[in-house]
Amino acid sequence: MESLIHLDAVAVPIAGIDCDTDQILPARFLQKPRSDDFGQFLFRALRFGPDGAEKPEFVLNQASFREARIVVANHNFGCGSSREHAVWALYDYGIRAVIAPSFGDIFFINCLKNGLLPIVLPESVVLPLLESLGGRAVSRISIDVPAQTVTLPDGASHPFDMEPFAKECLLRGMDEIDYTLSHRDRIDAFERNRADAY
Repeated sequence: MESLIHLDAVAVPIAGIDCDTDQILPARFLQKPRSDDFGQFLFRALRFGPDGAEKPEFVLNQASFREARIVVANHNFGCGSSREHAVWALYDYGIRAVIAPSFGDIFFINCLKNGLLPIVLPESVVLPLLESLGGRAVSRISIDVPAQTVTLPDGASHPFDMEPFAKECLLRGMDEIDYTLSHRDRIDAFERNRADAY
C-alpha cells in the first residue's frame, strides 16, 4: 500500500447517519478477487441506476467532487457487517482519508490495515463542515499525518488521535506483514540463537 504523509485534497460530504458497509460496497461484489478495481463498485446502488447510468444527484457524480480524495461523513460511518471490501472500494476509488464523528469499530480497524486513514473529530466540528460542503462548493482539506492535524477550509486546525503502530505503518506504506518482514534479520537472528527451540 502507498504511504500517506501529507494530503491536501478535495473533500466530499456523505451526510447520512449510519452509512453501512452494504451501501459503501453492495454484497453482490464480495466474491470478486482483490485484483479487481473495487473503486468501480463504490456506492454502486447510490451512484448508478439499474441501467448502469449515473445518478446525477449523487454527490460523487457531481463534477466538483469527482476528484475528491477525502470523505467527510456523519456518525457511525462504516457500520454493519465486517466487510474489508468496503475499504478496498474507497481506497481503489482514490479516497485516502475519511473524517467522521464516529465509525463502525471493525471498519475503523480495516481502514488502518489497508492504508486508508480514519479520523475522528468532534461532532461540533464535523457537522458544520458537512453542511458547508453540502453547498456544493469545492473545498480542500489538508491532513498532516506526522503532526496528526487536520486543517479545514476555513483555516482552523484540529488534532486527531492515532495509535502509534498504525501511524508508523501508514507513514511507511506498510501493512502488518510488510512491517514484520522489515524485521526479518532480527527474526532470523532470534531463531538462530534459540535453535534448540525450533
